[in-house]
Amino acid sequence: MWLSWKLLLFLSLTGCLSDYSEAVPGLPTSYAAILRIKSGSSSLASFNSKNRPRLSSPSLGSVSSPGWRGATQHYHSPTNLYHFSETFKHDETVDYGPVFVQEPDDMIFPTDSEEKKVSLNCQARGNPTPTYRWLRNGTEIDIESDYRFSLIEGSLIITNPSETKDSGQYQCLTTNMFGSILSREAVLQFAYLGNFSGRTRSAVSVREGQGVVLMCSPPLHSPEIIYSWVFNEFPSFVAEDSRRFISQETGNLYISKVQTSDVGSYICLVKNTVTNARVLSPPTPLTLRNDGAMGEYEPKIEVHFPYTVTAARGTTVKMECFALGNPVPTISWRKVNGHNPSKARLRKSQAVLEIPNVQLEDSGMYECKAENSRGRNVFRGQLQVYTYPHWVEKLNDTQLDSGEPLRWECKATGKPRPTYRWLKNGAPLWPQSRIEMINGVLMIHSVNVSDAGMYQCLAENKYGTIYASAELKVLASAPTFPLNQMRKTIIVTKGQEVVIECKPEASPKPTITWKKGDKVLRENKRITILPHGSLRILNASKSDEGRYLCQGVNVFGSAEIIASLSVKDPTRIELTPKKIELTVGESIVLSCKAIHDSTMDVTFHWTLNGQPIDFEKEGGHFESIKAQASSADLMIRNILLMHAGRYGCRVQTAADTVSDETELLVRVPDLISGDMESAMAVELNPWVEYEFRVVATNKIGTGDPSAPSRVIRTNEAVPKTPPANVSGRSGRRHELVIAWEPVSEEFQSGEGFGYIVAFRPNGTRGWKEKMVTSSDASKFIYRDESVPPLTPFEVKVGVYNNKGDGPFSPIVVICSAEGEPTAAPIDVKATSLSVSEILVAWKHIKESLGRPQGFEVGYWKDMQQEEAAEKVKTEGNESSILLTGLEGNTLYHLTVRAYNAAGYGPPSTAVHAATKKSPPSQAPGNIMWIQDGSHVSLGWEPVRPLANESDVMGYKVLFRQEGQSNSQVIETQKTSAVVLLPDVGVYIIEVCAVSEGGDGTASPQIRVPSFSGGKVTSAQCTLHVFSTSSSSITLLLALMVPSTSW
Repeated sequence: MWLSWKLLLFLSLTGCLSDYSEAVPGLPTSYAAILRIKSGSSSLASFNSKNRPRLSSPSLGSVSSPGWRGATQHYHSPTNLYHFSETFKHDETVDYGPVFVQEPDDMIFPTDSEEKKVSLNCQARGNPTPTYRWLRNGTEIDIESDYRFSLIEGSLIITNPSETKDSGQYQCLTTNMFGSILSREAVLQFAYLGNFSGRTRSAVSVREGQGVVLMCSPPLHSPEIIYSWVFNEFPSFVAEDSRRFISQETGNLYISKVQTSDVGSYICLVKNTVTNARVLSPPTPLTLRNDGAMGEYEPKIEVHFPYTVTAARGTTVKMECFALGNPVPTISWRKVNGHNPSKARLRKSQAVLEIPNVQLEDSGMYECKAENSRGRNVFRGQLQVYTYPHWVEKLNDTQLDSGEPLRWECKATGKPRPTYRWLKNGAPLWPQSRIEMINGVLMIHSVNVSDAGMYQCLAENKYGTIYASAELKVLASAPTFPLNQMRKTIIVTKGQEVVIECKPEASPKPTITWKKGDKVLRENKRITILPHGSLRILNASKSDEGRYLCQGVNVFGSAEIIASLSVKDPTRIELTPKKIELTVGESIVLSCKAIHDSTMDVTFHWTLNGQPIDFEKEGGHFESIKAQASSADLMIRNILLMHAGRYGCRVQTAADTVSDETELLVRVPDLISGDMESAMAVELNPWVEYEFRVVATNKIGTGDPSAPSRVIRTNEAVPKTPPANVSGRSGRRHELVIAWEPVSEEFQSGEGFGYIVAFRPNGTRGWKEKMVTSSDASKFIYRDESVPPLTPFEVKVGVYNNKGDGPFSPIVVICSAEGEPTAAPIDVKATSLSVSEILVAWKHIKESLGRPQGFEVGYWKDMQQEEAAEKVKTEGNESSILLTGLEGNTLYHLTVRAYNAAGYGPPSTAVHAATKKSPPSQAPGNIMWIQDGSHVSLGWEPVRPLANESDVMGYKVLFRQEGQSNSQVIETQKTSAVVLLPDVGVYIIEVCAVSEGGDGTASPQIRVPSFSGGKVTSAQCTLHVFSTSSSSITLLLALMVPSTSW
């Protein structure tokens, strides 16, 4: 801890002080904050976690933040493993805490419903299977004590519901052995519509030309009602125009200027929007006075929207404004200090301003003006657009060793900005000595078994609350070894690298020690203990032989394994003869000898052109002969031209494997007599062109070959080689697609070569045969509308040419095509991540016909038609895609559909998402920094975004050594930070704002030298000011610091 400070400011010109204070307001406060951060001597935390995410949104990246006061901590920040998590959660062999599949929704129950039951749905999965409880207004419902309540698979059923007993906020609490989670709140309301008072209403008498208001005085009701008025008798309704207006806020009828035709009886009719019930008020007579007509007068605004109108983003806003006056006033609207939104519409003779899909930029002051020839009247009110909380970063399930620290962070956006609360097993979590909660960050220092459970982060503002949940598992166990690591013998050869495994399962991570015999093993250049505990020995020798013991120890116990290491001489091989040239019909013996350690057995393997020789299928030409334990022979009898090639011998021992090759050349038979001038080549392929050379040989040696003969083609014959790899392919519905590898030209044996495709439904008699005349064909498609999808067929493919039909391939079973997908993806969600990115996620119904090969996402702007949509495809079972390169601050519509080789399935219902506003264009200004050894304390002016830019959520400080490209990052929500420069050298520092739309413009670079640290007893520091203007100031600060370690 830093002790007391004495701070002296030396200024070369005393007049600079006042100037400087104006340029950098609030300096003493900022400087004190910098010193406090510095005095904590906090280090940057690194993140590393064994975790899996729970329904996680894509992570925005981990952020380095100050550790616990007084100690260096490494917090585990969960990473995004979304697809792994989903697979893991559906593996019923794995135990895990509850996860909501369905949460209760708000419900309005009509009191006159014939159903007489309310069902609030709740469903969760988990292993073991979760149980359920319900809360009403925060108090647990005793289901057993009230016959009206019952549970069906987690859902709450209320029989004969009552408004007085049952209205309120409901939550589902689901539990298994790992903990509990609490659902979102669902509000249960009751819909009803009372009757008007039967009391006779007094007549309203006015002068002609005068304005009048007829009161509706609606009965008790829930929820909203719609107002209309009947003139004289039903169903003659009052038509609204510039003179008459019915307010849907008050229900009253307003007539700006009464005419003779208005005289009559008026009845208010109200309709419940849920039950559709209607009731009529008693009539209100309207009469004219006989004392003359009303003169002209200026407008008087009788109906206007509130002084403050609040609306959720994406909803439709309706603002009313109507005035009495003579002549009849005209109504006009404008947005003060701006233009009316282009999407705004005027309704009811301009008495209603309607703004659909209202957005944050539509907020502001709106003015309604009523005017006639006698004057005008104006009303102004503020439109405030709010947004519900929305997750930017959720929690990840995490598994930690006992004693490790935990750091969880959840981030949400909303207007007003959300605040955060935490729950553990459904109950509020409060700060303790080991537990700290700051702005959506939960930190637990040194977790133990009591910390295990289900945690939830709640983000809330005055308009709503959202929940994110995660499971914390704390491992605490003594070391144990899996069976495959238990006692074993390892045999290697001299010079090899050896790795002896030692990976005990334990929590916390055990300390590993190695012994050879009874002595502790010392590491050196050749022998090292790897980070995970295994032992590596380089360039093994006889001196390394012996008994090795690995021991793992933690606070809960210890375990050990033993391994024996044996080092042998390396095996060598001799294969003879090295190169052979033989004549067709001759025989040869290849000899393979192994020189190896006498204590090890050897096995021999023979290959031809890299492929193992099958001694059973080579017609007796090959025979393996093993005369001695250390040698083996390969006998090749009656050699044919096809037997030419590279012959390999591979020798294998328990310690190593070695191999060698020799080449065999095969020629046609030598003529016995030098007087012969002709020879016959046999076993050639039909209908193949050949060239021949003649080589003369005597006892002295072999001469040069002759020039090639003219090209000669052998005669045609019936083909003998059927196509290989007959299989099925994807196709459209009712199609059977048969594929094969085409027969190469050298085995077609004649002209007119083609294929015979034969097939029949599995289990039937008689083959259907189709001729394919192209020799290059590799596929045949059979279409039959009567064939259901995935019908199995027996298939074989034969060959033919002009000489006749050849053999068929072996019979294989192939299924007909399954067809295009029939179901649209479900649960399609679109989440805006930045100014140019939207994450789209979906689920596919696996039971639908037509397995998808992938998915196609279509997206288009709000003002475009769906036909103009851009499309992007995924492959395989992907269930999400990140759309990039989008326009900022733009509403997009999106659909998803599955596709395969047969075609496209139906699209999903369109969902909507708007990209974020662009990040702030202004860079942090007037940057100040104080350097004290390797510590640099920074301060800057806050960034104020423009109206069309994202709000600032915090700041990033990026720093790197000069000459390096990778920067380290500190994130903060303050306008100050402390940077620790760990190494000697020059550092480049930049600051930028962080927003929903991404990172803003970075500040100009600061170059700061770093020197080696140590205890500081006194130092002279320089306060630097980097201003975006042309002026700057330098102050000298003398700091008297006690000789105490930070």
